[in-house]
Amino acid sequence: MSDGVSFTLGRLADALGASLQGDPDRVVTGVAPLDAAGPEQVSFLTDPKYLRQAQASRAAALVVGRDVAGLSAALLRVDRPQQALIALLGLFHPEPSLEPGVHATAWVARTARVDPTASVGPLAVVEADAIVGPRCRLGALCFVGRGAVLGEDVRLHPHVVVLAGVRLGNRVIVHAGTVLGADGFGYAFDGRAHRKIPQVGGLRIEDDVEIGANSAIDRATLGETVVRRGAKIDNLVQIGHNCDVGEDVILVSQVGIAGSSRIGDRAMLAGQVGVADHVTIGPGAILTAKSGVPSDVPAGEIWSGIPSRPTAAQKRIWAGESQLPELIKRVRALEKRLDDLEGRRA
Repeated sequence: MSDGVSFTLGRLADALGASLQGDPDRVVTGVAPLDAAGPEQVSFLTDPKYLRQAQASRAAALVVGRDVAGLSAALLRVDRPQQALIALLGLFHPEPSLEPGVHATAWVARTARVDPTASVGPLAVVEADAIVGPRCRLGALCFVGRGAVLGEDVRLHPHVVVLAGVRLGNRVIVHAGTVLGADGFGYAFDGRAHRKIPQVGGLRIEDDVEIGANSAIDRATLGETVVRRGAKIDNLVQIGHNCDVGEDVILVSQVGIAGSSRIGDRAMLAGQVGVADHVTIGPGAILTAKSGVPSDVPAGEIWSGIPSRPTAAQKRIWAGESQLPELIKRVRALEKRLDDLEGRRA
């Protein structure tokens, strides 16, 4: 769906900074994948390995790199097709505008400060001394706790919980069902029971962070849990108390990070990676899916496995594991022959 928006290819070329190979007056009404695009839609080729699909596509035009050849469709040639696609989607699917103001069913404490350009949706709650900055958008049933601070252009989707004292920077996006600032998982056993350690620290989310649905980031025991500028966090991610997640980090779905761990700038943790407490992941490191990380990972390295180790070493282990059934058979055969020889000597 394109929200009823249409453009000529000429206008798209101007908007994308593209060189157009085709009819500038042809009208297109949307964007679609190569295999689904129709004759009134634009598609895109961001990876040469999909050239065959692009050649078979029915799209009216294709967004491609400057040097792509072998295509008969109209072409919008750009330097960076992936970035052009982002702009293209923004043109056809502009962010819907919301009227500023507080919905009649929302509740805002008398001492809370909600900027007049902000939008507070149905049944949302903003507690005492909270600050909601310019152009913030709070969806239905959001909760902003006492003393929490939302910067400019923050977007909270429905059912987001921002607990007391949590601070969000500018342009932060939080998807439905996420909880920010719950108590960290801290207990001390006194010989009879696990006693709760009060979690009295804070949580700071810096500018341009996006957090997926149903994730949880805990407040610190003391001090702060921090998610730094530009980090992108998928759905169903758990970040424990006192963690420090660096700039532009990528955390894919079901990552779990135990307390007081540090994730360096631009590190990437794939799906279901588990990081033990007090571990440091170096800047630019990559942890492949399902890695279990009990110890520090150096900057820039790629690690895999449980327990995790450099991927090259882990691949040798995986290769060896595939030979284990045959190796066991051979060992058993050798043991039987040895037993037979020893029996004859006896």
